[in-house]
This record gives sequence, structure tokens and C-alpha cells, in this order.
Amino acid sequence: MSVAACPACAGAVPGPRAATPDATHLLHLPDIHCGGCISSVERALTALPDVLSARVNLTQKRVSVAAPGLPSQVLIDALARAGHRAQPLDRGRLGPRDVELRRLLTRIGVAGFAMMNVMLMSVAVWSGATGATAQVFHLVSAMIAIPAVAYAAQPFFGSALSALRAGRLNMDVPISLAIVLASGASLAQAFGLSDRAGWFDAALALTFFLLVGRYLERAGRGAARSAAAELAALEAPQALLVTGDGTRVVAADSLVPGDRIRLLPGDRLPADGTILSGATDLDRSALTGESAPAPAGIGDAVQAGEIALTGSVEVRVDRAGRDTALSRMAEIVATAEAQRTRYAGIADRAARLYAPLVHGLGAATFGGWLLVTGDAWLSLDVAISVLVITCPCALGLAVPVVSTVATGRLFRDGILVKSDTALERLSQIDTVAFDKTGTLTTGEVRLATELGDDDLALAAGLARHSRHPLARAIVAAADARDIAPAQVDGLTEHPGLGLEATHGTRRIRLGRPGWAGPDSDGPSAFLDTGDGAPRPLDTAERIAPETEATVTALRARGMDMALLSGDGPRAVARIAGALGIAAAQARLTPEGKVDWIADRRAAGHRVLMVGDGLNDTGGLAVADAAISPGSGLDAARSAADVVLLRGGLGGVTDALWTARAAMARMRQNIGLAVAYNVVSVPLAVLGYASPLVAALAMSLSSITVTLNAVRRFK
Repeated sequence: MSVAACPACAGAVPGPRAATPDATHLLHLPDIHCGGCISSVERALTALPDVLSARVNLTQKRVSVAAPGLPSQVLIDALARAGHRAQPLDRGRLGPRDVELRRLLTRIGVAGFAMMNVMLMSVAVWSGATGATAQVFHLVSAMIAIPAVAYAAQPFFGSALSALRAGRLNMDVPISLAIVLASGASLAQAFGLSDRAGWFDAALALTFFLLVGRYLERAGRGAARSAAAELAALEAPQALLVTGDGTRVVAADSLVPGDRIRLLPGDRLPADGTILSGATDLDRSALTGESAPAPAGIGDAVQAGEIALTGSVEVRVDRAGRDTALSRMAEIVATAEAQRTRYAGIADRAARLYAPLVHGLGAATFGGWLLVTGDAWLSLDVAISVLVITCPCALGLAVPVVSTVATGRLFRDGILVKSDTALERLSQIDTVAFDKTGTLTTGEVRLATELGDDDLALAAGLARHSRHPLARAIVAAADARDIAPAQVDGLTEHPGLGLEATHGTRRIRLGRPGWAGPDSDGPSAFLDTGDGAPRPLDTAERIAPETEATVTALRARGMDMALLSGDGPRAVARIAGALGIAAAQARLTPEGKVDWIADRRAAGHRVLMVGDGLNDTGGLAVADAAISPGSGLDAARSAADVVLLRGGLGGVTDALWTARAAMARMRQNIGLAVAYNVVSVPLAVLGYASPLVAALAMSLSSITVTLNAVRRFK
């Protein structure tokens, strides 16, 4: 007797297949694995009155459903009743299917095909065809070129018309004018209204190369756009909600804090939460850039977008919907996509001023040539060449492509640029100020003072009731030596001071200098056992991964560095000495950090603040630029221009060097665009460039600028 692998498979008989209407819904079925599952899924769906058809793809674990007007949730609920989990799939997120890029490619293909065929006709005319033969070639060229231009140049025509309706000019106005004039003049020649050469090939070449340039621009911008799309694709649409009588599939956006959800191997987390039971290995690579799976168990925090690789876990929802870290990150990326810098502003303003200048130059060229030669068609040819060759496309591409490529490159390295001017400000930094705890160090404190067994037992008796890092370090030290905490009575925690209790007849204290012991800039804390002088307690922190390499790299580039901390001088000096940071400030209040940064800025320095805590937010806000680790508090991440999604401080140098390279690339591109115009415009005005040559030169300049922008950053 065989046993079905899943309830749906038992007794299932595959049914006949009919022709499938166009699918309106696409659902992911993570649990199906056999023919019985296919039959069960299709029966459950086709039983619904509004479902026209349902076809399952077992290999891809998907079902395509034709059900116009029927919400996806109705289909999902029907499958849940049949014992199958289902999740809606967004067709736009299944791969790099950028509709705009596909349309541009189609237009490029049409323009390129037409251009090559018209050029073949032109070769025949240039080779000596005359009379009726030449006229036939011109008419055939017109039949090919006019429809091709009308279709392929729509992006330019539409943009130009929108600008003119709004009473303004943009870069597409002179482009459209040049294409229309070249096509119109050539059409007049084809019908015998002019004896000048036709320029259908120039109109098509202009359209073709402009489309190629625009395609490359969109592909470059896609670096940041795809980052946002990747984040959106990480959002799990459904969750397995744990209820009193089992589990049920619910929409992820219906979850609220306090709900319990179950995560099976391969599932993506739909919300931020805490593991209540079970253990798993988490794939966090999409969020942090770390490729190694991270073990997670009871009490560990998990985030939306992470994937459970191994065991099943039960998670308590802490944040759901738009409050998850993933959703907040997606909003930040949306801001990064609109990256604008001072150089972008210059390029945009130049392009806006350029359009009326081009029109004026074209009109002046036409008038000048007409005055000198008296040949209207020749004058029109030269004017068309001027309009084409002066198109400010290269200038318009000079900055935004660099900005988006740099932002996308950093994102893929686990560095989230969320400020719209961060690249420019980061490129000017000469001083880096670090917070200590949680930034240069891991935040894990260990007890560096060797206490006797009795003293350590008393300290642990006080410390076990507190969550302070020093208290946890004392308890850990006692556990490591198998020393049981002493019994204490009347424990009281004094906020900002320490812990107090009685042991027998003695009053004992564990806390800060000036309260549990003498006021001193030395030890981190004191233990007062009531039977002698208070014992000083020193702590040590572990330096965070990549910290030493980051500090070394910054020093090699001539950066000034400082350590700003609210901790005691000894703890600060220990970390500063280990890292070789000469400027170290201890016992700084949040206001003190702000004052230190303000003083450096007043002295003419450009300061980068790197911090993760609430007491760093003031410094992060007033610095020229700010970076926060991804593990930092929400307030610190909100105040920062850049968030390091992966562990370690290596992202600090990556962000700085990439910003410098990006700004250098922007300056290069603006220089290339200006140089092109300085050389080419006089040639066009003097009549040395035909419309075809002008189209090739202008398009090649745009492509050169774009290719320079998308070059790999070193």
C-alpha cells in the first residue's frame, strides 16, 4: 500500500487539459511536488464560478489562473481550504523585465533596420543613379523612413510636446525639431520639390543613436531602480499565522505586533520579530551583503526579507507592514534614486538654457547662410546640422548616470546611500570622527579587573538583576569561574548611578565613580562591599571587525581621525591607543560632540561623523556627512546620510572612495560634453558637417559620456 506524500495527493486523478485563456493571476505554490498536487490545485481553482482555467507548472511551482475580476485572495483562500499554500507573484518582479527598456529596444530595432535600408538606397543614389531611378529610390526611402521615424522617435516627440504645452523648453524640443526638419526636407526632395540631397538617413541615424544613448541612460539609472525593485521583491506577501487551533495562511499586511507566525525552511520573513521557539540558519545576504548563513535561535531578533534555510521556527511579530526595517529601507532607496548634486544642478540648468540657445543659433545660421548664398535648401541643411550637433544630450547625461551607478554599486556592497547630496559631501571629507561603543567596538564589554571570589560573588549578586553592559560582563565573569552570585536583599537600582543592596549587615554598592567610590577619571565603576576601600572595576571592549583595516586605510589617505565618547578616559585611551587614533575625547556629552564637530568645521575642515547611538544623533546631524552602522538605533540611522547594512566599518572607506571617484567622473563627463560642443558647433555653423555627420557626432558624444559613467569604479 502506498502512502501519499501530501493529503492532496491521495486519490488524485489527473484530469484532461483544455485550452487555457490568458492568465490574469500568477500564484507561487511552494509545497507542490507531484501530479496529484497538480490535479488538486486545478480542481480547487476551477471549482470557483469565475475561474475560466487554471494551469500548474510543477517545475516552477506556479499556477496560472484565468479569472478576470476575481481578487487573488479568493484564489489563495480556496487553495488554503484544499491544503495548499499559495502566494501571489508580481510578474514585474520575476526578472529584469523593464517595460520601458523593452520598448526602447523595439524602437532601436525599427530605427536601425530602417536606417540601414535607407542607407543602401542612398548608396545607389550616390553611386550615380539619376532621373526616374533616383526618384524611385527616394520614394522608397520615404516609405521606409517616415513610418519608422514616426514610431521610433515617439519618446522625443511626446516629451517635446509636453514641454511646449507647459510653456517651456527641454532637450527633446531641438531634437524633435531636427528630426522633423530633416524628414520634412527629405520628403520635399523625394517629391521633386527640391534638388538638394535627401537626409532620410540622417533623420534615422539621429533617431537611432539618440535612442541608443537613451537606452544606455536608462540602463545606467537602472542600477538604483533595480535596487529598489530588489527590496520590494523581498517583501513576503503572506504569512503562516499560528492560532489556537493550528495555523492558517494570511496576508502579510494583516499582521500586527504580538501575532505569532511559523517559518518553514525556504520561507521569507514577512515581518520583524523575535524567535520564540526553534532554531534555523538565516540567509541575510539580500539585506546585509553577508553571504554566510547566520544561525538564529530563541530570543534572537529577525527581520522581514530574511530567509529561513534550515529548521522551522515560531516568531513573535514585533513590527509589521510599513514599520518593518525592510519597508523603511525601501523608502530610503526611493529617495536615493532621485540623487541630485550640485553638479547635477549645473548640468540641468545648462541644459535648460541650452534649448533656447540652440534654437537661436539654428535660426541665425539659417539666416546667415541664406543671406550669403541665397540658397534656402542649403541654408536649411546647415541649420539642421547645427540643431542636431548642438543637442545637449551629453550634458544631460553627464551627472545622473554617474550618480545612480555609484548609488547602485554601493547598495550591492551593503552600503545604503539615503541622502540626496551625500556623494558630493562625502567626496570633500578630510576628518572622520568615530563614536566608540558599538561603532569602533562591538559593544560587548568584558570585566578586565581580577576580583577575588568573594568580591566577584557579591558583584554578581547585584549585577544579575540589571541589563547594563557592565552588569552583564560581571555575571559572565562569575559564570566563567563557576562562582555563584551571593544572596542580596533590598536591591535598588538608581538610574544613572548604579545598584545598591544589603548583604548580611553590610550595605553594598556597584556603580559609577563618585557614587560607589571616589570621583575619578580612572576606573569605569566601583564595587563597595562595605568592609574596606571600594574596589575599582575596569572593563575592556572588543574592537569591531574591519575597524583596524578601516582606520589604517583612512590614515594612508591622509585623513584626520578622532574618537568621541562619553566613556571614561581610561576606556577611551585604551581603544584609541590600540587603533592609533591620536585625538581622543572622553566623557563627552551629546552636546560636547556637537561642539567638537562645530569647532572643526569652523576651522575649515569637512567632518564625517560615524556613530550608532542616541547620543550620536546631534553629531550626525551637524557634521558635513554622517554614516551609521545598520545595527544602530533608528534615530542614528535616520540622522545619517549613509547606512552600513553589512557588519563592520569597511563600508566607511568604500563610501568615501566611491564618492570621490563619482565626483571625478561627473567632472570628466561635464568636461567631455563641453569640449564636444566647443569643437563641433563651429564646424556645423561653417557647413563642414552634413546632417548625417552631425547625427553621428552628437550621438557618439552621448554614448561616450554614458559609457564613461558606467565604467567600473576602482
